Order: sequence, then structure tokens, then C-alpha cells
Amino acid sequence: MKLSYANTNRRITAELEGDSPKDLFSQLSKFQEVFDQCYCGKCKSENIRFVERVVEDNAFYELRCSDCYAKLAFGSNKKGGGLFPKRKDAEGKWLDNNGWTTWSPVPDKV
Repeated sequence: MKLSYANTNRRITAELEGDSPKDLFSQLSKFQEVFDQCYCGKCKSENIRFVERVVEDNAFYELRCSDCYAKLAFGSNKKGGGLFPKRKDAEGKWLDNNGWTTWSPVPDKV
């Protein structure tokens, strides 16, 4: 079975293939979690881009807003190599702006 999919703003399309609807559903959910973010969570700009940074053999993945410089960081699954947006802080509390953050020497106050 094959499935053609375009993300919300149609900037990215994908061809997925699986043996069953369940396989396609699983692939599509993973694709959407990473690629369906179409605007910045802070300023709502659509001027976002995918960035991979490598520091001392460690790869970091994020979306960056070219207008307000906010970023949405992604974590990497230990098994399978998948990515997921980091929408919670180290204590497990939900981050503001759906996970989009800007660097500040003083953390944002709620």
C-alpha cells in the first residue's frame, strides 16, 4: 500500500509505503510529529527552518524561526532513531508556546 501526504502548509510532501493501514498510520504519525509544525509557536511566523547542529559528535535537531529566533528542540529515540518535539522541561512540566523557546540568561517568567 502507498500513501501520499502533504504537511499542513504543503511545503513538504512524502510518499509512505506499508503492508497494512496500521503500518501507514504508524509512519504517518511519526512524519506528522516532526514535519507538520508549520509556524513558530512564539510569533506565529511561517518563516521556520530545519536545523541540525553537531557538537562533539552529538547531533541536535531543531526548528528555528528566522523572524523571532525562537527554536523548537527535538529529542531522539534511543531505539529506532525517531525524533520527537521536546514540549516539556526537565521536570516534566509543559513548556510555554508549545515548546518553542528563546535563549535568555534569565528564564521566562510565567
